[in-house]
Amino acid sequence: MFNKEMVENTLKKYNQEHIIEAIEKMNGEEQQKIIEQISQIDFEQITRLYENTKTKETMKENKITPIDYIDKEKIDSVKLKEIKQIGEQVIKNDEYAVVTMAGRSRYKAWM
Repeated sequence: MFNKEMVENTLKKYNQEHIIEAIEKMNGEEQQKIIEQISQIDFEQITRLYENTKTKETMKENKITPIDYIDKEKIDSVKLKEIKQIGEQVIKNDEYAVVTMAGRSRYKAWM
């Protein structure tokens, strides 16, 4: 059984007195059900989440950097194999990034 007084104090703390008024109009069984539900609500977390909606997030642009262009047709097979091995190792280590490119569709994936 959940403590009605504790729930009422929590509701008052978070300016939710209107809920107390609604609970008082319910019968005993209904009151117990709603008190149980309210006691499981993390009002502190809800308040933090709400306050976070008021803050402006800024994107750290220093994390976005251009990459050098490499023409696959001009790379010899030894260098291409080396680049492929580096790429595979990076992927295995979960250290990869996403690259978006625009241009003609004649260029194919390297792997």
